[in-house]
Amino acid sequence: MAENIKKQIERLREEIRSHDEKYYAEAQPVVADKEYDDLLARLKELEDAHPQYRTPDSPTVKLVGGMSKGFVTIEHRQKMLSLDNTYSVDELREWGERVARGLGGEKAEFEVELKIDGLSANLIYERGSLVSAATRGDGARGEDVTANVKRIPQGAIPHSLRGKGIPELIEVRGEIYMERKELELINRDREREGLALFANPRNAAAGTIKNLDPEVTAKRKLNFFAHSVGECKGARLSTQSGYFQSLEEWGVRVNPETRLCAAMDEVIDYCKRWQGRRDELLYEIDGVVVKVNSLAQQEKLGTTLKSPRWAVAYKFPARQATTVVKEITFNVGRTGVLTPVAKLDPVPCGGVTISNVTLHNFDEIRRLGIREGDKVLIERAGDVIPKVVKVVESLGKKDVEAPDACPSCGSKVVREKEVDVALRCINPSCPAQLERGLEHFASRGAMDIEGMGEEVVRQLAGMKLVEDFAGIYALTDQKLGQLALFKEKKIANLLSAIQASKTRPLSRLIFALGIRHVGEKAALVLAQRFLSMEKLTAASREELEEMADIGPVIAGSVFGYFSQPQTRRLIDKLVAAGVRMDEPPARARQGALSGKTVVVTGTVAGFSREEAEARVREFGGTAASSVSKKTDYLVAGEGAGSKLAKARELGVTVITEGQFREMIR
Repeated sequence: MAENIKKQIERLREEIRSHDEKYYAEAQPVVADKEYDDLLARLKELEDAHPQYRTPDSPTVKLVGGMSKGFVTIEHRQKMLSLDNTYSVDELREWGERVARGLGGEKAEFEVELKIDGLSANLIYERGSLVSAATRGDGARGEDVTANVKRIPQGAIPHSLRGKGIPELIEVRGEIYMERKELELINRDREREGLALFANPRNAAAGTIKNLDPEVTAKRKLNFFAHSVGECKGARLSTQSGYFQSLEEWGVRVNPETRLCAAMDEVIDYCKRWQGRRDELLYEIDGVVVKVNSLAQQEKLGTTLKSPRWAVAYKFPARQATTVVKEITFNVGRTGVLTPVAKLDPVPCGGVTISNVTLHNFDEIRRLGIREGDKVLIERAGDVIPKVVKVVESLGKKDVEAPDACPSCGSKVVREKEVDVALRCINPSCPAQLERGLEHFASRGAMDIEGMGEEVVRQLAGMKLVEDFAGIYALTDQKLGQLALFKEKKIANLLSAIQASKTRPLSRLIFALGIRHVGEKAALVLAQRFLSMEKLTAASREELEEMADIGPVIAGSVFGYFSQPQTRRLIDKLVAAGVRMDEPPARARQGALSGKTVVVTGTVAGFSREEAEARVREFGGTAASSVSKKTDYLVAGEGAGSKLAKARELGVTVITEGQFREMIR
């Protein structure tokens, strides 16, 4: 038993050291941060239970790090420590209680700052001049990256300090980071050149600084935020917040969101707030750093061999994780397009468990080089749809092959002419297409039939109670009574929702029909131009192409759809069922939004996204879906993310929910 424990500890140490080499020296990790932290926690747990096996060089005792080949090293004047992590409010409170005990009843205030996801750096200034720059390395010494750091613009890292009270010598420590948009540009170039992609901005920043050619650093946009101090001679510092104030006076960048908190409750509020707002930033953060503000109290609390007792990181749920692709299957959409989907070993990511990730098309499969059995890095950025970032270990043996037959109905699959990577089932009676089409028809942005979700649609199609959209309006209480768990009240509610859907305007019906390339905006444009289904179905291709916002692709799709005999029969059945076939004329009111382009993002209280955009149009504005230099206003509701960040970057006017309501009175 004891021998097994010892071997398990040794295996964990070797695995952690291997990951350190990938992370620090190569800037190409093969596990996500949380998985690495879990390995380290497991090792500490075993060593705590069996202290006879703890060694001085264990990763739990000795600061981890790695040196890239080709760099000389620099000794840090004061050791650069790493932070202990907390992953919950309870753990953060426990840390606060340990601080209180360590201070023997002294009251502490806390300085809190965003935890920038970048590369740790130590900058040494002598008599105000930057003389050297090093990575954290193993904590005692780091790689000399002075030549590269001096190629970063001086607006990010000044070569000379300015102002009064500049110390004789100071070690300024902080994070070199890269913004998300810069990473996108770099990865686009690397993909064209057949190079491995950077998994995230932190790896890109590390790869840039640890490149032996300073010209590479000069070409990429890097930035810097200071977060702590090492040795300091010739200046009196008493608090962390005071140190930050001095840095700003000397011309060194400090994160503007840094705050001083009088109590732990304020700290926790700050952590929760930024966990929900992280997508507003142009750069990545993975948590919040909490420090005791008083430097005297920091000294009193002291450090372990590896970490300060006076500071801790509150980590947000990991947005990246590694897992294994068990199988690659194909889903059939409502237009017949086959979409490859990777079935994964379930893994926590971004606060949820991910077991499926769409691969979009065969172009994406080729780009990733993905196979069944591969170990992959997945990401759930913005807390939305997960994606595969890259393959981290090619363990699969067989390339993914395009199916010849539809997985739902067995019919022949054809390749799109205009899009080489799209495969389509052309059987109009394909069960999968019918199910997806019915779900879309009943969805909120379309006919909004509450209670007609995925499971209900599956039963209706499977039992052949509904064979086209018009069949929804032929449902009766007897038919619905055949569905599982459908009793009198549930049947009545669904029938009432179906009846209410008949009153939706033409624009909603056009969108509900699921015509290829026709989204909500195009459906509204078509409805407001023709005002009735009769006129729309009679429109020529030329009439459609001449319309603003309707290009040749949409025009061809609409004309082709309404030219089919089965479409004509469907419309006749919907008319017979009493479904509305007209659109009320748009009556734009004059006001603050007249002639303005408006983007709505986040949750606007009292409005669905569609309703808010409809009000924009009602008051003479244009509702757009993306932010650009031509955007006049961004309506920022609760949970606004990347669009808000882009609007601020472009100088677009951001208005609140209250201001929006004033504009549409």
